[in-house]
Amino acid sequence: MTVPGSDRVGEPFRFDYDPPVLRFGRGSVAALGDELARHGLDRALVVCGATVGSTPAVMDPVEAGLGDRLAGVFAETTPEKRLDTAFDGRAAVREHDADAVVALGGGSSLDVARAVSVLAAGGHDPAEAGETFAETHTLPMPDGDLPPVVAVPTTLAGADLSQVAGLSALPDSALVEKPTSGGLSDRRLLPTAAFYDPELVATTPESVLAGSAMNGFDKGVETLYAANATPVTDATAARGLGLLADGLRALGERGADPDVLEPVLEGLILVQYGASRPDGTTLSVVHSFGHGLTRGFSVQQGAAHAVVAPHVLEHLFAEVDGRRDLLADALGVGGAADPASAVVDAVADVRDALGLPSRLRDVDGPEPGDFERVARSVVKDSFMANAPADLDLTAADVEAVLEAAY
Repeated sequence: MTVPGSDRVGEPFRFDYDPPVLRFGRGSVAALGDELARHGLDRALVVCGATVGSTPAVMDPVEAGLGDRLAGVFAETTPEKRLDTAFDGRAAVREHDADAVVALGGGSSLDVARAVSVLAAGGHDPAEAGETFAETHTLPMPDGDLPPVVAVPTTLAGADLSQVAGLSALPDSALVEKPTSGGLSDRRLLPTAAFYDPELVATTPESVLAGSAMNGFDKGVETLYAANATPVTDATAARGLGLLADGLRALGERGADPDVLEPVLEGLILVQYGASRPDGTTLSVVHSFGHGLTRGFSVQQGAAHAVVAPHVLEHLFAEVDGRRDLLADALGVGGAADPASAVVDAVADVRDALGLPSRLRDVDGPEPGDFERVARSVVKDSFMANAPADLDLTAADVEAVLEAAY
């Protein structure tokens, strides 16, 4: 009998990962203050978006959980993950004399919160930071400790157990002369603790959850075929994918309630575990397509993933093995005569169960005339370094995938 994942048994690997404290369960945010106390933290600034910040069903339990350790709320993050917003967040940290940041909401708020932590520790000058960001697409990391970040995700994008933060800067901020995207990466950006509360996530609109879920689900898919996969990530991602495949179908059928979300959140924790490490991330081809499709376009990341993931996998399996047998086992289709086709169909089935778009023409994204530019962006994306070793993805290949997805 073939053991799932045995294709790499005996191969040398290095797994360097310092995970955060993981808190899971209904009402778990009630322990926010206790967890901060365990880490010697006294004053936390909550960083979130305006919608989350004005939603009592989210804010009330978080504020109650923090208790007298709540220093203030900065509810100004946006989907653009703006550098100038992070500077405003730094000002809020100083104003409230905060020694920790609670990142509350979706991936954008979590990324901005990480940037706030970096700026709070580094004393960056805004003008100099803007110039550096325009040139290098990143910022210098300060020495020493950063204000700890505690993640409280309310979506399913799987951006919480990460040491990477995406950022953008726009000319209206006076920090850059032209739109610039980039990010930060450092092991100190991994949260000190992360809270997964099904009751809190259930307050998020189902349309938002559905889109974010596809992004989180694809993290598990990519972790299994990544060039830097390990036996540890094989185990966590495979188990997580199984939970997500069933749980996301249930989410589409029954809607978002804590009973449905419990296995989904467990799966989300597992597919992220060890996926973002000091030696790189396991995210690769699908996420590179997602980046290319959203740079300069209004399509949401989850919708971009929903449209292209099955087509990307079709191309990948036509070129390399892509650990199709392990993926098929994880997705519950291990007995299929053609595991590659079964995996593609399973991914499309999850997408369809969530009610997400299946064609590029149906989202606010690039048109065929833009495909050449998008293709160049995809093949240059940093995540492509983690693609299966034998995959040689060209710009022409990307254009063909986009045409099939259109």
